[in-house]
Amino acid sequence: MKLCIECGAEKPFADFYAHPYTADGTMGVCKSYHKARMKRRRLANPKVQEYDRLRYQQPKRKQTQRKRCDEWNAEHPLAYKAHYLVHNAIRDGRLIKQPCTICGATENVHGHHRDYSKPLDVTWLCVRCHQRIHAAFPELSGHQDSAAS
Repeated sequence: MKLCIECGAEKPFADFYAHPYTADGTMGVCKSYHKARMKRRRLANPKVQEYDRLRYQQPKRKQTQRKRCDEWNAEHPLAYKAHYLVHNAIRDGRLIKQPCTICGATENVHGHHRDYSKPLDVTWLCVRCHQRIHAAFPELSGHQDSAAS
């Protein structure tokens, strides 16, 4: 058993990543805390975000992402339908993109759904604010059908 220096919980050694330069051969923070820290870093650090953008341009990663998108669409048909209805409404001029309601950005704005049964009722958020909303409030991720809410 080992004590995590960040969360203070005593956990088995299997819950810590290996680290060759420590006395016991494991990191001082547990895996779950380390993963959460890396996720916060990814969302907040522009250099890491730029690295990720370049990495996702590789053909193999694009192919994997396409497969994952198709799987997500099949698992969340109501959300998928709401997304393409918004896209079509924007394309046809029935819905006009607005600036981000949080920061006011006008570039790369998404429609955030609170209820997929109302597909054209969206809150406009830039990519950064949209990601932050979902990271801070996972229950708002929208993957639940409105009937379950």
